[in-house]
Amino acid sequence: MKTGSLQPEGFDPAREGTASGASAILEWADLSPGAPGAGQDMLAKARVFAEPLLATQRFDTGEGALSHADGVVQILRGIGAPPGLQAAAYLVYASEYLTPPDEVIARAFGEAEAQLVGATRRLVQVQRSARDALGDEADGPLPAEQIERIRKMLLAFSRDLRVVLLRLASRLQTLRYYAESKQECPRALARESMQVFAPLANRLGIWQIKWELEDLSFRFLQPDTYRSIARQLQDKRLERERLVEAARQRLAAALHEAGLSAQVQGRPKHLYSIWKKMQGKNLSIDQVFDQQALRVIVDDVPSCYAALSRVHELWHPMADEFSDYIARPKPNGYQSLHTVVQDDAGRPIEIQVRTQDMHDHAESGVAAHWAYKEAGTKGYAGVQAAGDFESRVAEARKTVLRQLLAWERDLASSDGLGAAGDSPGLFDDRIYIFTPEGAIIDLPTGATPVDFAYVLHTNLGHRCRGARVDGVMVPLNTPLSSGQTVEIVAAKEGGPSRDWLNAELGYVRSPRARAKVRSWFNALALQATIAKGREAVEKLLQRAGKTALKLDDLASQLGFRSADDLFEVVGKDEFSLRNIEAVLKPAEPALDVDQLVAQRINRGDSAPAPGDGKGVLVVGMDSLLTQLARCCKPAPGDAIGGYVTRGKGVAVHRSDCSNLRQMAGRHPERVIPVAWGRQASEKAQNYAVDVLVEAHDRPGLLRDVCDAFAQGKTHVSAMQSQCVRDRVTITLTVQTTETSRLAPVIARATQVPGVIKVRRK
Repeated sequence: MKTGSLQPEGFDPAREGTASGASAILEWADLSPGAPGAGQDMLAKARVFAEPLLATQRFDTGEGALSHADGVVQILRGIGAPPGLQAAAYLVYASEYLTPPDEVIARAFGEAEAQLVGATRRLVQVQRSARDALGDEADGPLPAEQIERIRKMLLAFSRDLRVVLLRLASRLQTLRYYAESKQECPRALARESMQVFAPLANRLGIWQIKWELEDLSFRFLQPDTYRSIARQLQDKRLERERLVEAARQRLAAALHEAGLSAQVQGRPKHLYSIWKKMQGKNLSIDQVFDQQALRVIVDDVPSCYAALSRVHELWHPMADEFSDYIARPKPNGYQSLHTVVQDDAGRPIEIQVRTQDMHDHAESGVAAHWAYKEAGTKGYAGVQAAGDFESRVAEARKTVLRQLLAWERDLASSDGLGAAGDSPGLFDDRIYIFTPEGAIIDLPTGATPVDFAYVLHTNLGHRCRGARVDGVMVPLNTPLSSGQTVEIVAAKEGGPSRDWLNAELGYVRSPRARAKVRSWFNALALQATIAKGREAVEKLLQRAGKTALKLDDLASQLGFRSADDLFEVVGKDEFSLRNIEAVLKPAEPALDVDQLVAQRINRGDSAPAPGDGKGVLVVGMDSLLTQLARCCKPAPGDAIGGYVTRGKGVAVHRSDCSNLRQMAGRHPERVIPVAWGRQASEKAQNYAVDVLVEAHDRPGLLRDVCDAFAQGKTHVSAMQSQCVRDRVTITLTVQTTETSRLAPVIARATQVPGVIKVRRK
């Protein structure tokens, strides 16, 4: 604000002194500390008090201070604010020219009014700093996180939301002044109005301020687009409002005649709302059907459909423009009936029909109207809930705003607006601090400069050695308050102090910062443990004469990812050095299977002796690994032979196996004699054997063949068939203890009608 004559004409505080200056103002305004200050009397006296202070003053926007205050009062009156809150608007601006302001306001209007004025002044200062940080040149949207922190700060800064109402009204009056004077509005101010103040008004349910903030900000931020849309609208705003009101009254009368109890609300869409829907749904202005809209609220669901039927009788419904979100709610739970009809002149009107519960959910629940509107041009695909902050605002909006706007309305007399600090604030668990660059940092209540430093960067927190709060050096355990600017003084290198972990000293309050400090000291302890383990391992290697061994290779042999992991467990005495000594000793070389077989054969070992408990016995090598070949599937009773494979022991084949004959021709030295053990049959171990059935194809053939095997008490575990014309080949895998038991079963299967041949595969 411009400085000039800061006091009323004829008043000289320098001459009178501070105390006498305050008394002189009170006498000049014909007010006294004990005078009643309620209702219209308070409003009138507040204006009389402020007029000489503001009449000659102008803000840096060029607007007269008194004119601005009058405009703010008019806006507050328009939203139903009580006279006491309107009076506070005059006192906020008058306090800029009082010394000391809190004392003077308290003596004239009471302590509660002074607290409200003081909180509003502090919010103005913080909000200006935030706006300066946004910049005036960038056109893009603000980062979502930064916007959200600013919004939270605006609500958290005072214990009652009257402060925010004053700021909303003041911002709207500033935009009105720029529009009426046809001056160019600073882009930073317009952007802040669009992205911070308008959503805030939306969240509080103050739609009248919300839409006007959006329209005026839109006008200053995108003047060409604004003018283009304004030209395309066929009706002027007043005419559109008249048409909507006429439609509302007509529909209300029709529903009343039909015996339906309903609330019919109507309002035209505003320019920014129309443009946003065009962008969000990629529509032309002709396709934005809800330029004029009505909302019908009824008692229950049957009444919704009855009201919809009456709407379609009254006006002509448009095809493909009906949505039943009651039967099929949106994913976010939103429920309503949507339809578009044409009035008598062919103008489209969008009508929503819902119950009161559906309306309350849409206004305050997950599908709240403000969330739908704040989703952005790409937000129409779905809305995400924004967490605890949003739910608390939604729950508080119905009760708090009703109390704020009805404050003192029914009181005949009062000395003030009541104690502003009697009830706990909505967001007293958080504070909002500025960096020197103007960024807003969200911290828990009671946070210190150390907490602030760790939020900025972990390394900065480690090196934090001091802090300046609003330019003044303070101890590191000083609790911070919302709106303060904090600058960290850091060393070039170093770490935190162990005193920071002492809760009684109060250096660290946030769990995040405390975890960072603990992590630092844990890392120091780990380094000491690793150094201890490294020393022990290196001494062991020196004694063993293995100093040339790579430590990472040694750790890998012991199953560790790195040498430091090995040193850590050794340093903690969790890993014995004897394990390392065992690895350092050379292991005895194991004989290759081929070499072992060759040795046994060269020694001329005799044939295997029966009765050693093995299913298959290899000559002179009872413990040698054996496996049954899959190609011929030998079973007890078959003549068998062994073939020494590479790395897989001895493969046992049937003597008539073609694969065994081929391998014996190439490597005869690998063929060794094998025999079935005597206990193979005594254990009644089952072996898988393939049986091939050739037959003429006919219905029921497969069933008859399987029945034949079942009658022979032979289990069929697998089956494959292949048919060529009228011939079918069936391969059955059966389980048997020895092949001699298969003969009667095969004979039985041969007798099945259509079977040509049955044999072992």
